[in-house]
Amino acid sequence: MAITEVTASRWEELLAGDGLVVVDFWASWCGPCRMMSPILQDFSEEHPEITVAKVNVDSEPELAMKYKIMNIPSILFFRGGDIVKRQIGAVSKGKLEEILRGI
Repeated sequence: MAITEVTASRWEELLAGDGLVVVDFWASWCGPCRMMSPILQDFSEEHPEITVAKVNVDSEPELAMKYKIMNIPSILFFRGGDIVKRQIGAVSKGKLEEILRGI
């Protein structure tokens, strides 16, 4: 499944359902963020039941402030619009799988 780039105007729509939504808060100038891109792409392809999205903190500073994003990459896991897990920093696909099993 393709990763969706989300803006504030589509944020509520993204979180509206009951399914799991994984959101990567990132920036183009961030090396670890760029490292996460192919990992998240593989993760999204292996889990089509999960919505995976990206929010560029430079383009969407309001969303970054709303969720108190102080470090990037920050990966937030939402269910029913609520944060169920927060992962700060670049991680392996194995770590994402481990987080998934724990929520």
